[in-house]
Amino acid sequence: MRSWMFLLLLCLLAVSMAVAPRQKQKFDIVSYQAPTGWREEKGSAYEGYTKVEGQGFGQIALYRQSKSKGDIQSDFDAQWNELVAKGKTISEPEKTKPEIIKGWTMIGGSGTWKLNGSGVATILTVFSNQKVCISVLFNFNAESFAKEYVAFVDSLAFDTSKPENTSGSKQVSLIGLWADYVNENRGYQNGFPILTSGYFRREYLLNADGTYTYRRKDWSIFAKDILFVYEAGTWKASGNKITFSPSRGSGGWWAKAASSRTTEWGKFKKASTHKLEPVTYTFRMLYSDVMKESSLILENSKGTERDRGTNGKNLMNQWNYSPREKSKSLIDSPPGWTPPKSRS
Repeated sequence: MRSWMFLLLLCLLAVSMAVAPRQKQKFDIVSYQAPTGWREEKGSAYEGYTKVEGQGFGQIALYRQSKSKGDIQSDFDAQWNELVAKGKTISEPEKTKPEIIKGWTMIGGSGTWKLNGSGVATILTVFSNQKVCISVLFNFNAESFAKEYVAFVDSLAFDTSKPENTSGSKQVSLIGLWADYVNENRGYQNGFPILTSGYFRREYLLNADGTYTYRRKDWSIFAKDILFVYEAGTWKASGNKITFSPSRGSGGWWAKAASSRTTEWGKFKKASTHKLEPVTYTFRMLYSDVMKESSLILENSKGTERDRGTNGKNLMNQWNYSPREKSKSLIDSPPGWTPPKSRS
């Protein structure tokens, strides 16, 4: 006898995949309508949404495109093993038959597993055009969330003009504000990060006159105080190397505001040790024709104090900075703080 989850999968096969008139969100090569009232969660490889009602919860994750293995069955099996089955005991997926929707082949599969002794259901929907595949994951423990998942999948629209992964190298100016923003989490559940209200932010502002400023702000729920770091100096790029030569900088700890709001500062507590370390990175610019923006990738075999500080041990020794408008910086300076003078 077919389960109600399998019937839900059959409903997914009826989606139109037409562009919804109210679509405002875009991720990778997919446009979609975000579910109303769900908490947004972002990662480097996915955009997700979570909703909790009493003891019930639903989690939706839209994953960035990955290279197709050439057929939908192989794509589904690979995505199921990586996104669903990895790290948990789950039943074998009950799958729908492949369906062609606007030039993409879709398969849905479902399974059940236990979380803290309670039953959880997972549905994975995979779209493939034999070049790339797109996956949408749905974890839930109450049927009431299913309708919103179907509506989410129904709102998906793919950029079919260039569905393949077009990320590559392109000459883009280094001048501007580059940011690395990471939301703090306390671990993972069902493949989703359990976010706190904390964050770790870093920025490089590269000026046309060869000067730069680097700023960092750490607001962690696991730390008593707020860390703020400022550094300035000169930068120079040659070939695929970029060198930062700091001439001034300082760091310090500020108390958190009594309100515990992450946007407010308390009083200055003490200075931090901040080394002025000249460093040379190998860099590359990755440009996406789909997203119409570049990323600045910095790589260094050793790393510096400021590199290690934000995310602990970085085994890849690689840092990814995204472009931002200067007016949209998310790092604010502590009240009354002034930039330090150059050190002789």
